[in-house]
Amino acid sequence: MLTIVLIDDDPISTFVTEKLISKNVKEPCKFFKYQSAKKALEEIDSINPHYLFLDLNMPEMTGWDFLDCFRPSGSDAQIYILSSSVDERDISKASQYQIVKDYLSKPLIKKYIKHIFN
Repeated sequence: MLTIVLIDDDPISTFVTEKLISKNVKEPCKFFKYQSAKKALEEIDSINPHYLFLDLNMPEMTGWDFLDCFRPSGSDAQIYILSSSVDERDISKASQYQIVKDYLSKPLIKKYIKHIFN
């Protein structure tokens, strides 16, 4: 079973992402959804996800803050930034984090899912 963490303060975006992945990935998936990056950071080690989708612009703790604090302990999670920002500075900054696999723009689309899960 694939374990997937979705960190986004927008519940509609999270809902759409979960449904799209569920419909297009053949393996069963278990989702952990967080509207707070801070809360996700507290629980992430006990989840040990295969995939993590992270929004950047959130209150209290941004996606960048999360990446700066995240120290995977034995986790081989593939981290994808999923953001509505198309700012080149954000895309460039994301590429500086070795743990970030890719920067994807919202909403998640089938083409991205095929790329990620195949």
